[in-house]
Amino acid sequence: MKPADKVTVPSLRARKGVGPKIAMVTAYDATLARLLDEGGADILLIGDSLGMVVQGHGNTLAVTVDDICYHGRAVARAARRAHLVGDMPFMSFQVSPEKALENAGAMLKHGGFEAVKLEGGLVVAEHVHRIVQAGIPVMGHVGLLPQSVHAMGGFRVQGKGEDAAASVLADAKALEQAGAYSIVLEGLPAPVAQRITEAVGIPTIGIGAGPHCDGQVLVCYDFLGMYRDVQPKFVKRYAELGDLVIDATRRYVGEVQAGTFPGVAHSFGMGKAHSTGEPTGAKPVVASEPPAYGPTED
Repeated sequence: MKPADKVTVPSLRARKGVGPKIAMVTAYDATLARLLDEGGADILLIGDSLGMVVQGHGNTLAVTVDDICYHGRAVARAARRAHLVGDMPFMSFQVSPEKALENAGAMLKHGGFEAVKLEGGLVVAEHVHRIVQAGIPVMGHVGLLPQSVHAMGGFRVQGKGEDAAASVLADAKALEQAGAYSIVLEGLPAPVAQRITEAVGIPTIGIGAGPHCDGQVLVCYDFLGMYRDVQPKFVKRYAELGDLVIDATRRYVGEVQAGTFPGVAHSFGMGKAHSTGEPTGAKPVVASEPPAYGPTED
């Protein structure tokens, strides 16, 4: 891979208003990260949504920095082109700007991230500023804030009404002023998201915020159709993998129970007495590549 192919903070900022639009998806493990990366995703977000879709909680609040870093390392081993962003979990940054900086640094050191994302606007502007000043890129997040699910009364659309819309806009501007390089707009009326996108000079990435943002983000399990009975209004399914997994599992179980798997094609013979054994065909999912150090020409 050429260095120019790697998606970076400068290359993302350069796409503001001119395109192509930014495609961000969540990723939590090496296998799926490799596929999403090969599919052309610009950003892989190791989101605290893992608390819900991986750990099975009802919200994101139980996720820890260690959790995020564990999954970040797995994704980082597989990604080659995509930009890697890690969500700062609940209470990893809210306490103070100093605590936010400490945890953001730990996430880059131990999680393999290239940037962090945190929720909030005006109230975390100083936190963002301190992190950015330390050389750590920050993606903001305004509108519906999943870590404030109890305060917001659930996962509800925000920014309805002029006062509420103006408040979200003020949050976005505060994040830009603090040094954020992009902002996620979640759960906002499309006209409000368009207004914010036009008012700030950094890319906006929408989720449930209409088509006017500079990019979009979806949870990978959502757009891949892993849930047959859950489909938020803002999610479009590009596959129905949930049905495929269930069908494949049923066929596997049936063949095991019938004794038809494994067959000859999936079994090994005796071979020579002193043979070291034939290769099984198993190998690492991700082929390791040495990192490239030193300045590039551009």
